[in-house]
Amino acid sequence: MARLLRWARPALPRIAAGGVASLGASLLALAVPQVLREVVNGPLLTEGSPGAVVQAAGLVLALGVLEALLVWCRRAFILTPGTTVEREMRTDLFGRLLELPVAFHDRWPGGQLLSRAMSDLGMVRRWLAFGLVMLVVSATTAVVGVGLMLATAWQLGLVYLVGAAPVVWLGFRFREDYKAVARQARDQAGDLATTVEESVHGIRVLKAFGRGGDALEDFARQAEDLRSTEIHKARTLSRVSFALGALPEAVLAVSLGLGVWLAAEDAGSVGALGAFFATAAVVNGPVERLGQLLAMTLDARAALDRYIEVVDTPNAVGDPAAPRALPEPAARGSRVVLADVRFRHPGAPPQSRDVLDGVDLEVEPGETLALVGLTGSGKSALAQLVPRLYDVTGGAVLLDGVDVRDVERAELRRAVAVAFEDPILFSASVRENVLLGVDDDAISPEAAEALVRESLDVASAGFVDALPHGLDTVIGEEGLSLSGGQRQRIALARAIAARPRVLVLDDPLSALDVATEAAVTARLRATLTGTTTLVVAHRPSTVALADRVAVLEDGRITGVGRHSDLLARHAHYRYVLTALGPDPREVPPQDSLSGLLDLDEPVGGAGRSRPGAER
Repeated sequence: MARLLRWARPALPRIAAGGVASLGASLLALAVPQVLREVVNGPLLTEGSPGAVVQAAGLVLALGVLEALLVWCRRAFILTPGTTVEREMRTDLFGRLLELPVAFHDRWPGGQLLSRAMSDLGMVRRWLAFGLVMLVVSATTAVVGVGLMLATAWQLGLVYLVGAAPVVWLGFRFREDYKAVARQARDQAGDLATTVEESVHGIRVLKAFGRGGDALEDFARQAEDLRSTEIHKARTLSRVSFALGALPEAVLAVSLGLGVWLAAEDAGSVGALGAFFATAAVVNGPVERLGQLLAMTLDARAALDRYIEVVDTPNAVGDPAAPRALPEPAARGSRVVLADVRFRHPGAPPQSRDVLDGVDLEVEPGETLALVGLTGSGKSALAQLVPRLYDVTGGAVLLDGVDVRDVERAELRRAVAVAFEDPILFSASVRENVLLGVDDDAISPEAAEALVRESLDVASAGFVDALPHGLDTVIGEEGLSLSGGQRQRIALARAIAARPRVLVLDDPLSALDVATEAAVTARLRATLTGTTTLVVAHRPSTVALADRVAVLEDGRITGVGRHSDLLARHAHYRYVLTALGPDPREVPPQDSLSGLLDLDEPVGGAGRSRPGAER
């Protein structure tokens, strides 16, 4: 819990002021019984003066009003800093999520992260603004109150202390029992949030396959598990709350009998007896609240544990301690070199093979190179190593002679843009999505508008003008209101607008029809002049973009060359392009595939439909 100081330190003065105000209110409540003792022992028993009683009543009223004022001050002092701490922690968490590598997000469900950012931090804020203050105030009130009880009637005070011993023991037992179930409830709430998130994102699939009922059953089961855990928490809390309420009352019953006997034997005064029980009534409140405050503290502890788990996650893809700047690119573009690159996904079993096993590849400045291979050969993994979404586990990726691990990530990702096969768009306007990779401060509004139009034109995304508000149309969460091809074209326009040195295209045209793909391909060929481009090709028609083709087979490059050359001499390449037929080692070089694909002219010169390729 001491880790909270990192965020709470600026708010501590106001939190302390609120604690002092709350403590002052509690001490004033303890002062009232002492006034009553003086009234009983003085004016009521001896003097019989009504004026003295009125004065005492006025004093009690004044103490009550002042107590209420201090309670108001506590709320006024604490409310603002508590929400400020929550905001800072939430902002730091989101910043950390943006810093952590893609491998982290591959492992962590979105619902778990969402629950940490929302409900867990809300719990921490409530504890900091109320639970912590009241725990300190209640403990101090109990100690001071017991001290006053001992000073007022020491015999009865000792009885009360003896009765407090089981309460302390129950508190420690309760902590151990409640801690584990509090963490379990927080984790289950995160799992439930993950289920909601996945179901909402996959609602089309659930409806299309009629699996809504199954999804509801799964959700109901998880909700019931969470309910059972919460009931377990409530039962654990109720047991300790019952004990914390019953034990002090039983002790007071014993004290009452002893106090009456002492008063009858003239061993204690009636005023002292009244003051003792009035003080005990004030002290019993904090004691009875102890269970709820301990439960709140343990809930906050579990919430903070979950928050710290994310904040403390090491970043394996961080910025270098001594970053190097990328050299100015040549007019033709940048050179990309993969030197003996090896890669395996983080957390993969030791016995599993590397996804990439010693890849050597050079992409010349301004060249467009297509990466071809069967599913699972490592094409997408290789493409994501260039912008350093993942780090190599061996070898190096060089951009203009500089290892990408020696470059600050912000600079590297300004130099390398990516268009993914599965495009992700944000709940923003079309214009904002296209300009996502453009520095707002480095371009004028007029130039930005022209850049958006040009990029959309190259991506054949003229459909945006038909949207309700054109470029200002908010396309909705992840762009699901658009078709797959429309989303791909906006994502491609986003990559083009970034004007990168290196453009990585992970089959960004897979959802387009042949005619649209041909039009986009022709425009890209003209636009990519001076840009080094790596195209991950999952179908033969995408090869039309490339000057050269690299064949990836079982994590290794087995051939690099022009399409026509590879088609003639590389059996596996022919097999990949057809994705059917006999074993590639048995396919003769003069296979009819050449005529079927009609790609023997210089690669990239064809922009027309190829029936064979579609076949």
